[in-house]
Amino acid sequence: MNVPLLDLKAQYATIRAEVREAIDRVCESQHFILGPEVMALEEEIAAFCGARFAVGVSSGTDALLASLMAIGICPGDEVITTPYSFFATAGVIVRLGARPIFVDIDPTTFNLDAGAVPEKVTSRTKAILPVHLFGQCAEMGPILRAADEHGIAVIEDAAQAIGTRDDRGRTAGTMGHVGCFSFFPSKNLGAFGDGGMGITNDVGLAETLRVLRVHGSKPKYYHRIVGGNFRLDALQAAVLRVKLKYLTAWTEARRRNAERYRTLFKEVGLQEQVTLPDDVPGHIYHQFVIRSTDRDRLQEFLRERGVGTEVYYPLPLHLQECFKDLGYRKGDFPQAEAAAQESLALPIYPELTEAQQRYVIGQVKELYDR
Repeated sequence: MNVPLLDLKAQYATIRAEVREAIDRVCESQHFILGPEVMALEEEIAAFCGARFAVGVSSGTDALLASLMAIGICPGDEVITTPYSFFATAGVIVRLGARPIFVDIDPTTFNLDAGAVPEKVTSRTKAILPVHLFGQCAEMGPILRAADEHGIAVIEDAAQAIGTRDDRGRTAGTMGHVGCFSFFPSKNLGAFGDGGMGITNDVGLAETLRVLRVHGSKPKYYHRIVGGNFRLDALQAAVLRVKLKYLTAWTEARRRNAERYRTLFKEVGLQEQVTLPDDVPGHIYHQFVIRSTDRDRLQEFLRERGVGTEVYYPLPLHLQECFKDLGYRKGDFPQAEAAAQESLALPIYPELTEAQQRYVIGQVKELYDR
């Protein structure tokens, strides 16, 4: 049996007619950049998340970059964040000449250890950038209190977490000053290419993001600030508007699949060999990430048996070669480094069948029975 890590063809088959109708609508309008489709998507995403404003941009990376620009991050500033995330989280900080100040992660959630954030705040700290990794909210209480106490901004990297809620029922992206989403095709809400969005309750930040995404111009050809080409395509917005209608149902399917994994792992008695993600209310399971001290052998065995997996992420950010000038060394963040050696994402997409999941678990059991 073949079980891919993600099967977008299966998803597309269920919404093909609606997507093609939406694309045709844009083609007939010949309005391809920003415009009515983007404005409508912004309103719909804002309503879905419970935010006042949403600003569509060209990617999740650009949502982060524009948000940091909007709060005035400058060379020499410090931004506290996690060393265990996709590269963009730290890359956007460095691109602006600022310095990422890493905090180790909680080994259970893979999110940054929020309790360790306050001690990292200095006179140069301009922002805190928590990541809601794999679809689970970071612990925001200590982060928000530290930010409020020191008068610094919170930019939420919610690229993997649209629709996620924390233990108080707050939606990812709405707790800080700006929340940033990615619509990369593999995301729970994925476009047919790159796309992103920033959400905020601050009217001034929303307006600044809108100006930044068009090279800092307002009105057209008049530039008060330097921005970038961060515009969202109308075609992507139209596709996303179709998919957004199904996102809640898709999320529930991911949660059912996560619960089935827990049941199946328990049935075959693998609790000692494999660590599963906790059953957390509000988790949207962008990824179902297990931990194994024999991760590489397990991944290779599953690959040979037709099961798609992925390592998120094999090298923590503080050990990336391009960041060597930051002065971090191996051993500085042991929990992030251990996660990089032990984590493995299993298929969790909504269309995954029970038979496919049983096959995955059967292969894991076969390896550990040897």
